[in-house]
Amino acid sequence: MKCLPTTDFNSEIHGGETMKRNVFALILTVLFATAAQAERVIVIMKDQQSFSSVHQSFKVKGTWNALNSVGEVETALSNLNTLIVDVKDDAGIAQLQANPLVAYVEKEIFHEGPRPVKGFIATPMAKSKAVTQKQPWGIDAVKAPQAWAASKQGEGARVLVLDTGIDAAHVSIAKNFEQGMDFTGDSNGSDYTDHVGHGTHCAGTIAGVKSRSGFTGVAPKAKILAGRVCSENGCSNIAIAQGISWGIAQKVDVISMSLGGAWSTPAERDAVQKADQAGITVVAASGNSGTPRVSYPAALPTVIAVGAIDNTLKKTDFSQWGPELAVVAPGAAVVSSVPTGTGREGSVEIGANGKKVKVLNSTFQGAKEVLTPETNELVAAGLGKPEDFTTAVQGKYALISRGEIAFGDKVKNAIAAGAVGVVIYNNAPGLIQGSLTSDGSTLSVPVFMVEQTVGNEIVAALGKGEVVSATLQTIATDYASFDGTSMATPHVAGVAALMKAANKSLTGAQVKEILKRTATPLGPNTANEYGAGLVNAEAAVNAALGN
Repeated sequence: MKCLPTTDFNSEIHGGETMKRNVFALILTVLFATAAQAERVIVIMKDQQSFSSVHQSFKVKGTWNALNSVGEVETALSNLNTLIVDVKDDAGIAQLQANPLVAYVEKEIFHEGPRPVKGFIATPMAKSKAVTQKQPWGIDAVKAPQAWAASKQGEGARVLVLDTGIDAAHVSIAKNFEQGMDFTGDSNGSDYTDHVGHGTHCAGTIAGVKSRSGFTGVAPKAKILAGRVCSENGCSNIAIAQGISWGIAQKVDVISMSLGGAWSTPAERDAVQKADQAGITVVAASGNSGTPRVSYPAALPTVIAVGAIDNTLKKTDFSQWGPELAVVAPGAAVVSSVPTGTGREGSVEIGANGKKVKVLNSTFQGAKEVLTPETNELVAAGLGKPEDFTTAVQGKYALISRGEIAFGDKVKNAIAAGAVGVVIYNNAPGLIQGSLTSDGSTLSVPVFMVEQTVGNEIVAALGKGEVVSATLQTIATDYASFDGTSMATPHVAGVAALMKAANKSLTGAQVKEILKRTATPLGPNTANEYGAGLVNAEAAVNAALGN
């Protein structure tokens, strides 16, 4: 273990003898607290002068000195007056906290990682089909196209997505991708690959490149930066602080965070405050537990908290609300980009009386994938309970109604009865996605869902003695449909990017005020379930321009 030379220490510290003694004491604490297994902590200094003094003492000719070689000081976040330090134990943390230059010390903790309420990411296939994606419904709902002319489609605006990483090579993202960083500690900072899909999905909604098929993000000419702050362990407070600090250094216009939890740490709150002071608009998700309490960091006063609505403009059952909720945006059945080849689109054709008709469908995680079309007869099997199956289903597809028992149990019962595939029809309008297994395993048969009306028609035909078949196929795509306030948040981040493209001088507080003032009211809104209402890009951009 090597201490700084006295000459370097004296020459680099500015201020009185008290400051020198405090800095020296802090250095000794860091040095001697890390002899054993280290624990990462955030050390926030009381002010810029204290940070600068300690920071400079840890430098020798522009590089970290011997402290770095043994891992005591990982890095410094100059925008936050913060050091990331490895310490031995709680006693070392107490010594750091006792130093007069230190405002507080915070251990590394992990919030639960972001994930959609519905939808899933599958193992990438070697080849994916170039399935054309139409314009997602949320783009029109927030009136983005009406704002594109005045905002140049977001050109000039830069948005940092702090999430699970990004597929920078995705066809809908590559053109707008600027740079990325990993803050999880899983790499040297360079591997920001999205292994979850969540970050890529959010980025596509914000600034997906406009394609001929119609797919687009809210701000299709804005630039995307990606900070990977969430890994398999969750989202670290240290990673979040580092990501925000990077955004400040990069002078981004907007930071989008589709992450959070029931509370926030002092370091996270300090980082968000510093971002606001730097003129950055911060947007975050209200949460998916369906409770009257907005999650953090969305609930922080400078952040724009976003709730979710469906395509009928009603609040989703999972969207959290409360006094801090600012606006709502599309957050159900949101189609966007996912890592290349990890999306799944089903193809279902129903055949009867010599005719075949393609029908709308959805797929399930944990079902067998059928890469080439497979055709078989359908046999009605009620709700999929054991007593609903007959020997007629052996070697054929079981047609099962949604309801009463879990999807996975229905399918397992069908397999036990000898079925080689399952088609589930909904018991309510629309389609849903879900998982058949809880451990990530795959069942031995393909499983698809069709709409309620289609299922009822098949049941009626089978009741008349007609033969009805189904042709099933799984297609790998680069897009997927997700639900969640995580999906609503990037819509608002995209609108904020359009506003900043139109008027760079807007502060975060001004962006938030305009978004709320120009939102389209929804209701009933007795408990602020909708905030100020549905975000309106056209009105917000016009207001940003002073119109």
